[in-house]
Amino acid sequence: MPRSYLPEVRRGKVAPKKERIRPIIERLAVEHADAKIALTFSSPLELLVSVMLSAQTTDVNVNRVTEKLFLKYKRPADYLAVPVAELERDIFATGFYRQKTKSLRGTMQRLLAEHDGEVPEDFDALLKLPGVARKTANVVSAERGAAQGIVVDTHVRRLSQRLGLTKQEDPVKIEGDLVRLVRREDWARFPHLLIWHGRRICDARKPRCEECPLALDLCPSSRIGV
Repeated sequence: MPRSYLPEVRRGKVAPKKERIRPIIERLAVEHADAKIALTFSSPLELLVSVMLSAQTTDVNVNRVTEKLFLKYKRPADYLAVPVAELERDIFATGFYRQKTKSLRGTMQRLLAEHDGEVPEDFDALLKLPGVARKTANVVSAERGAAQGIVVDTHVRRLSQRLGLTKQEDPVKIEGDLVRLVRREDWARFPHLLIWHGRRICDARKPRCEECPLALDLCPSSRIGV
């Protein structure tokens, strides 16, 4: 079970979450005006593959792998045209390469058989692709301009708990809390803001509250004044 950050929240320190969510987004949007997905891609297929490969590794590592991968594999059929062992070698550095290879090949077969080789826009169709869970489908939909939910990764989970936006531990339940708080037009950018804030300021072990624009009046976990 991942570490919980709920014990850091102090009751009565800030206004209710419904009153704080807009100022939180507005301040983070100023602080991290450059926040966007860190994966490098140039098509829906490259986006889907990148997100699938990003499980249990860093975006920087995925980008290193896909820089060469996307020169070799341009269409779904390309992933099926090589021996399994060859594709495994090509994505080896992303970790869990056997399972990822199985998922990639299964997804490419489904794309060819049911979607004319194209990545479907329908959210439920995305979820039916092998190896594509809700988080992956959310990322793909959001980056294509049609967010169907809010991506919850380790940073979003941590900051949502620290900010008192959820009392849940499970990512699906956290997403449920967030979509009820955040305006739909902000569903795509909200996780990017939390992710970049988590990387730059709200570190898991040593959050730099003295540098945080939310610390004084919006974050019930702020260590300033404690």
